[in-house]
Amino acid sequence: MEKLEDVLKQPYVFEFIGMREEKPIIESELEAKLIRHLEDFLLELGRGFMFVGSQQRIPIGNTHYRVDMVFYNKILKAYVLIDLKMGELTPEHAGKMNAYLNYYKTEVNDDADNAPFGIILCRTSKEIVAEYALGGLSNQVFASTYVYYIPDKETLVNEVKYLLEKEQEQIEDGE
Repeated sequence: MEKLEDVLKQPYVFEFIGMREEKPIIESELEAKLIRHLEDFLLELGRGFMFVGSQQRIPIGNTHYRVDMVFYNKILKAYVLIDLKMGELTPEHAGKMNAYLNYYKTEVNDDADNAPFGIILCRTSKEIVAEYALGGLSNQVFASTYVYYIPDKETLVNEVKYLLEKEQEQIEDGE
């Protein structure tokens, strides 16, 4: 069996939906565009993903929540819950996803299924926030970012240079 880390991407590239980075969009609009381009989205997710549904209802107590998109990965034999976020990852997002996963593990999984895992897809994510928000959870919750298109070569080169300089500064500072 493959590991989850081998199946997940960072970042996901949603170029196929035809959006530009500068144009604002709301979660429901992004979700609708992804569903309209489901075949392309499945290819972007990777091997073994099958679409289960969108806005899947999760009743917990007297409240009904909805997870944006649910997939099943036949290679991992596990449900994959995806929550789309237009902004930055927050600890609240992780807590919500953890509750969804507990529900799926208890109420939806069959005996042959492995534990479900969640992916919180955000526009941006600070490493330290992800570390504290996702650390110590009994469920497997991952945060990944997405972009609407792959930047041009010059932008990519500048970003790599910036990251290398930042890494060099950390080495020199003894971190």
